[in-house]
Amino acid sequence: MNIKVPQDHPRAESLRIRERLIENYIKGIVAQAGLIAHGRGEAFDYLLGEKTTKPALKAIKAAAAALLTAKKPVISVNGNTAALTAEDVVKLAEVTNAKIEVNLFYRSVEREIAIKKLLENAGASEVLGVGDAASARIPEISSERRRVDPRGILTADVVLVPLEDGDRTEALVKMGKRVIAIDLNPLSRTAQKALITIVDNVVRAMPKLVEVAEEMKMGGVDKCREVLTKFDNERNLAESIKIILQRLSKIVEKGEIINLGEKPF
Repeated sequence: MNIKVPQDHPRAESLRIRERLIENYIKGIVAQAGLIAHGRGEAFDYLLGEKTTKPALKAIKAAAAALLTAKKPVISVNGNTAALTAEDVVKLAEVTNAKIEVNLFYRSVEREIAIKKLLENAGASEVLGVGDAASARIPEISSERRRVDPRGILTADVVLVPLEDGDRTEALVKMGKRVIAIDLNPLSRTAQKALITIVDNVVRAMPKLVEVAEEMKMGGVDKCREVLTKFDNERNLAESIKIILQRLSKIVEKGEIINLGEKPF
């Protein structure tokens, strides 16, 4: 069911994103749980002001630097990431010479093929992790996300994991991989366990990451290494949390929040 979103609707862009996810759920690309996960993330986006913050931009620069200096970078793609940012995934892979691999919690061959086709339609020449190609296993994970492609995530040194599960992030880090996460919740296990966490909406973070990677590629490897040396993920996450606290404090000070003594309904 396609619903035309009015251009003057105050939540027009948010509604368009939701419709795109629903459309791709019908096509078998997005899982039911992916719809719930998006809503959970959107709540944190409200708290962050629905914009790419300074801490997020710092993390984006560090992520671009990590991908550009990697020997075997891989971009891990799930249903939501493919539905919302397929073209940006392909562009980023081209700029950073990274491989693209499908990795799903709710895995089926049909979903894998659907996501592969979506990425190919966006310009991808190769998509790993589909069907029997995901023949390797990540230790300490019991879900289907343990299955990886030996040509991709298994041997990667840097893995970008937009909209990721915390257990796999932690497992990949234990394997010695530099994990880059995109997660709107700075308190999530994924955000806390990744070595570089971009606290931003994936629809803003991915195109910005492409733009920054293109710029940094011109600056050379030494500049990228300098950016990585200066980046502190714990401090950056703390800055994102501080932004949320400051925004909430301002709302309370202005009296624009429900009186906590009143009944909510």
